[in-house]
Amino acid sequence: MINVTMWGKALNQMPKLSEHEWQALDPVARWLIACRASVLFMTFTAAALGGLMAWRADSFHWDLWLATVLGLMFAHATNNLLNDYTDSRRGIDKDNYYRNQYGVHVLEDGLMSEGQFWRYVGVTAGIALALGSWLIYQRSGLTMDLMLAGAFFVLFYTWPLKYYGMGEPAVLLVWGPLMVGGSYYVLAGSWSWNVTWLSLVFALGPTTVLFGKHTDKLEADRSKGVNTLPVLLGERLSRLFVLAMISAQYLLCIALVLAGSFGWPLLVVLISLPVLPVLLAVFGKPKPSSPPGNYPEGVWPLWFSAHAFRHTRRFTSLFLLGVIVDTVLV
Repeated sequence: MINVTMWGKALNQMPKLSEHEWQALDPVARWLIACRASVLFMTFTAAALGGLMAWRADSFHWDLWLATVLGLMFAHATNNLLNDYTDSRRGIDKDNYYRNQYGVHVLEDGLMSEGQFWRYVGVTAGIALALGSWLIYQRSGLTMDLMLAGAFFVLFYTWPLKYYGMGEPAVLLVWGPLMVGGSYYVLAGSWSWNVTWLSLVFALGPTTVLFGKHTDKLEADRSKGVNTLPVLLGERLSRLFVLAMISAQYLLCIALVLAGSFGWPLLVVLISLPVLPVLLAVFGKPKPSSPPGNYPEGVWPLWFSAHAFRHTRRFTSLFLLGVIVDTVLV
C-alpha cells in the first residue's frame, strides 16, 4: 500500500524501522529510505542554482534542466547506495557502527538481500546514466567530461577518497563547480567563473554537514581505519574548520555583492546571523557524552552534523531566495 506520509518522512529525516515496518512499505518509500533521500535536497538546490544562473543569462531550457536535476539526484542516490555497500563489504558498518545508529542500513539490518540491493542500484544508476547520456547527445562539449567526473566521484568517493582524507574536499568540488557550474554549462553552453564563485557559497554548506558528521564519528572512524579529514586533523581543529567554513559563506556573499557580481538581495542570508552564537557554543567545545534533555528524538548520536545540517537548510533557503530576487531584479 502506498504510504505518502512515509515518503514525506523519508525526505525529511532518516527513519529507523523494524523489519515488520519495512516489509509494509511500498517500493518508493523503500527506495527513498535506502538511498537516504533526506539529503537529496542539497543536490536539487545545486541544480536549481545552476538553472537560475542560466535564466539570468537568458539560456534556460526546461527540458535540459529537468534532465539535469533528475540525473544529478539519481547519481547522488546511487552514490549513497554504493557508500553503504562498500562500507558494509569492508566491515566498516558492522557491530552497531555509527552509520547504523541514526538511520536504516538495509544490508546491515537484514532488510534487503544483496540481489535486491543491486537491483535498486541498477535501476537508480541506470536512470542517472540514461539522463546523462541524453544530455551529452543534446549539448556535447564539456558535458561528457562533466559526466565522467561525476561518475568518478560516485564510484570512488567511499573508497579510496573518504578513507584517505579526500572525501571532504571532494564534496566541496562536487556540490560547487561540478554540480552548480556543470548545470549552468549544460544549459548555457559555456563556463562561467561568476557561477563558480557563487557555487562555493552553496557547496560550503554540504561540506560543513559532512565535516560535522565525520567529526561526530571521529573515534569510530579512527578505530576502523577510516582516515577522514577530521580523523587526520583531530576534533578541535575539525570543529574550528566547520566554523571557518560557515563564516566563509557569509563573507563570500558580502564579497560577491561588493564586487558587483550580484546585487543586495544576496545579503538576505544575513538574517541567519543570530544563529551564529548557538553554533559558536556548539562547535566551541567537545561533543557532549549524551544528548541534552531537549534534544530531538532520533537524531543522536549526530551532534555537530545535526547543527550544521539545520544551519545549512536555513542558510541555503535564504541564499536561494536572494539569488531568485536578484535574478528577478536584473
